[in-house]
Amino acid sequence: MSRNKTAHKSNVDKSRPERKHRFGGSARGRKTGAGDDIELLYGQHTVLEALKNPARQGRRLLVTENAAKRFEAVLSGTDVPCETVTTGQISRLTGPDAVHQGLLLEAAFLPEPDLQSILERQGPIIVLDQITDPHNVGAVMRSACAFAAAGVVMTARHSPKASAVLAKSASGGLEHVPMAKVTNLSKAIETLSANGITCIGLDSEAEDGLEVCVREASRIALVLGAEGKGLRHKTRETCDRLATIPLPGAIQSLNVSNAAALALYIADRQLANPN
Repeated sequence: MSRNKTAHKSNVDKSRPERKHRFGGSARGRKTGAGDDIELLYGQHTVLEALKNPARQGRRLLVTENAAKRFEAVLSGTDVPCETVTTGQISRLTGPDAVHQGLLLEAAFLPEPDLQSILERQGPIIVLDQITDPHNVGAVMRSACAFAAAGVVMTARHSPKASAVLAKSASGGLEHVPMAKVTNLSKAIETLSANGITCIGLDSEAEDGLEVCVREASRIALVLGAEGKGLRHKTRETCDRLATIPLPGAIQSLNVSNAAALALYIADRQLANPN
C-alpha cells in the first residue's frame, strides 16, 4: 500500500444516494456495484491497524474533524480516499450504540487462511469449539494477538463471521492473527497433532493442570469450548490432553475469552521458563 498524503474532502457528497449498511453479529457490510464484498470497520484500534495492514484493501475512510486531528500521523500516510464527516453521519452507519471514536473504514475482507498456513507460523494456536458470540471471539483474537499466537481455528458452522462487532472486539487483532475456519474440527485437531502440536482441551474437571501439560509439550494448541456446554464429546476425545486452570475462588469457571487470555499467559510463562 502506498503512503501518499491523503486529501481530505470537506463533506460527504450530498448528491449521492444514501447507502444502507447492516451491522450486527452476522453482518457482512454491503455489496458494491461491482459485486465486491465490503466490510465496515469502526473504532480507533480497529481502523488504524487495518490502515497499517498492507493486506487490507481499504475503499473509503470516514473521519470526523476531531479524529482527523488526533490520528493525523496515520491518516496522512494512507492512500485510502478519506472524507470528513460528522459524528452523527458515522453513527447512522454503525448504529447508535457503536463506539466508533470518529472513524469508519470501508474495506475488502481479508483473505481467509487455511489450516496449513497457520501451521507454518510460530506461536501457540487457539482452537474454538462452536463459540458463537462475536464479542467473545473478538476478545479471544485480541488476546491471541497480544501473546503472538500463530492463529485461531474455528468451525465453519456455529461460529460468527468476521463482522464489524467481532473486529471492534478484537481491537485490531484481526489484522495480525489469521482466523481459519474448518468443516470438521476433530480432523483439524488430528492434523495439528500429526504435526507435532500438543492439543490441550481446557476442562474445569480435568485432573492435570495446564502448566504441567504445557511443560511436557514442544508446541501447543489450546482448545476451548462454549460457555455452559464446554467441549463437545468428540472434541474432548480428539484432544491429546485435557487440562484445568486451577482457580482459588468459589467460581471455578471463566468466560471463554477470559479463559483464553489466562491460558495463553500461563502457557507463555511456562514456555519461557520451562524449569
